[in-house]
Amino acid sequence: MPIFYNDSTREFHLQTDKTSYIFNVLENGQLGQLYYGKKLRHRKSFQRLFHIEATPNTACVNEGDLVFSLDILKQEYPAFGTTDFREPAYQVLQENGSRITHFVYQDHSILQGKNKLEGLPATYVESEDEAATLEISLYDKEIDVEIRLSYTVFDELNAITRSARFINHGQAEVNVARAMSASIDLPDSNFEMVQLSGAWSRERHIKNRKLVPGIQSIASTRGTSSAQHNPFLALKRPETTEHQGEVYGVSLVYSGNFLAQVEVDHYDVSRLMIGINPFEFNWLLKSGEDFQTPEVVLVYSAEGLNSMSQTFHRLFRTRLARGQWRDRERPVLINNWEATYFDFDEKKIFELAKASKALGVELFVLDDGWFGKRDSDTTSLGDWAPDARKLPNGLTQLAKDINGLGMEFGLWFEPEMVSKVSELYKAHPEWVIRVPNRQMSHGRNQLVLDFSRQEVVDYIHGLMAGVLRDAPISYVKWDMNRYMTEVGSLSLPADRQREVAHRYILGVYSLYERLTAEFPHVLFESCAGGGSRFDPGMLHYAPQGWTSDDTDAVERLKIQYGTSLVYPISSMGAHVSAVPNHQVGRMTSLETRANVAYFGAFGYELDVTMMTEAEKETVKQQIAFYKENRSLIQQGRFYRIESPFAEDGNRTSWVAVSEDQREAMLGFYQVLAQPNPGLTRIFFKGLNPEFEYAIEGMDDTFYGDELMAAGFQLNRIRSNEHPSDFSSIVLKLKQV
Repeated sequence: MPIFYNDSTREFHLQTDKTSYIFNVLENGQLGQLYYGKKLRHRKSFQRLFHIEATPNTACVNEGDLVFSLDILKQEYPAFGTTDFREPAYQVLQENGSRITHFVYQDHSILQGKNKLEGLPATYVESEDEAATLEISLYDKEIDVEIRLSYTVFDELNAITRSARFINHGQAEVNVARAMSASIDLPDSNFEMVQLSGAWSRERHIKNRKLVPGIQSIASTRGTSSAQHNPFLALKRPETTEHQGEVYGVSLVYSGNFLAQVEVDHYDVSRLMIGINPFEFNWLLKSGEDFQTPEVVLVYSAEGLNSMSQTFHRLFRTRLARGQWRDRERPVLINNWEATYFDFDEKKIFELAKASKALGVELFVLDDGWFGKRDSDTTSLGDWAPDARKLPNGLTQLAKDINGLGMEFGLWFEPEMVSKVSELYKAHPEWVIRVPNRQMSHGRNQLVLDFSRQEVVDYIHGLMAGVLRDAPISYVKWDMNRYMTEVGSLSLPADRQREVAHRYILGVYSLYERLTAEFPHVLFESCAGGGSRFDPGMLHYAPQGWTSDDTDAVERLKIQYGTSLVYPISSMGAHVSAVPNHQVGRMTSLETRANVAYFGAFGYELDVTMMTEAEKETVKQQIAFYKENRSLIQQGRFYRIESPFAEDGNRTSWVAVSEDQREAMLGFYQVLAQPNPGLTRIFFKGLNPEFEYAIEGMDDTFYGDELMAAGFQLNRIRSNEHPSDFSSIVLKLKQV
């Protein structure tokens, strides 16, 4: 079992295949942190490795003792106000108005496997020997409240998960005002902070900044994890690259308001923490009640960012995503949105499906506009019944007709929203997120349903389940197109209003849980105005997400590259759309659009009936190529080679390599053509140095060590072509 406990020194050692995480019980009963990093051999005591001494101008815990101060100690789950002046992991407000607590070690247990988190998405095991879990009980006898810290060690996957549960055993009420999922004190501040930030249509761009004294953070207060910041943060050494050097990554399995921050203190200790954003958060705990924080995944790599990413990819793809679609090859789909927007009828949809089937498409997705009286984005959200004007024979018959072509049928919903012009809002205006006597802001002409109310979740479940039962639907695109404003619930008392945002997310999770359980054959794809809720929490229910509304091939290089820092390729919806691109107006070739979209869950978002015969033949070939290689792309190991975020940023390249290293597929992309460019050489990653590989379309063969060390000259492939902007190459390698 990869969890050790040294009884005499009260030390815990969590050990994966490549990492060690060590902490102890301090002399005052709180938990101290000793080490997190490259794997250490276990020993009976680690005390000789760590030493503290008296420090001037600080406060000390015990009278007469000038050494023991929490101000200078690294801690495991720190509190504020008893000689630690840094921001805490938690705060509990008591009836007397105090937030001063003293939670001390009470006991612990070690078990095989991993327990579920009630009501929350989390990683899991399929057999108990895959992981081991440590649970530690901390107790404050003055208020009769317990904190249970949970650690799960995925030994072979090199990941550790953490969460905390607050339990009120006392008679008095308490308020959990801050409850981070994890805190890590690192011994120095020689790090760069790596985050994924952006906005709608440019989500998850990689941003780096050097740590300085004070607090640096990213957060969301928008009700979703947001397009602005992703619930992920990494600390890397300045010299760390994609393939060498030290990096710590944390990713929160949560889809709502979050905070990820690093505080550098006056001794250059870096305190990294992540969890629910304490801004506008409070949770009332009455006697006997408990509160569970979301899970955070910790990954340490001594082999660069790419190694960290591969750990997240494997864990999220195989032990966070669930269901029948987790390991299945994803179908090639076409979505009618950019082909028709709201302007369609039954005949137009069937023509699109028929033309798509002739090209090899496997799944047709009917997007927004099929329900109520939805001719624009101003009406009908919440009225999930087919529009008889557009679909006179009904949704079920349309789905059956498309099935008759030999295609699957998918459907768009936006279940968390309501239009003011709708039957639902007319019947239940109290069912929206709002504050009494205050104006209600809107976004995209819609309001947010109050999913903190069980009756609202039940009602929407009934409508969606009814549609999914009646029609042969195998795919659902679940959209969410606006952030929360005027956050409040007309059903909750005043002392629970700061619980609304979290209760809302719990309601979303419960609806997902019910629908995925009742319709296990349906592939759910999460969407939030593109990538505004692309996070691990959603991945637990929907094994793929719509990466961004921006389908421009050039912009997608940055979006998909940044997303791959944490998320597996199989989770990224990536489509070929029309040109000029509907988001940025750029003209790119059909070849380059596909070459980018191959590295994701592949599909199309355009009107195939308007294509030339030559374009249709190209699409046929693209689909056949993707079907032949999608298992490699979706389940292989992904290596980033050249970054679009580099100082020049003109070239991007990456490669997917099969687990057995017998196959690989490389993508190379150049944004702007260059005059007289010289030789272009690419250095592969992840190949077996002993294997001999053939490249499709070439007579020569190359050994893996040659392709990785000496590189491959791309000019050999395109020597007869004129240079052009937005060019690309995809190479398929196979062991001879």
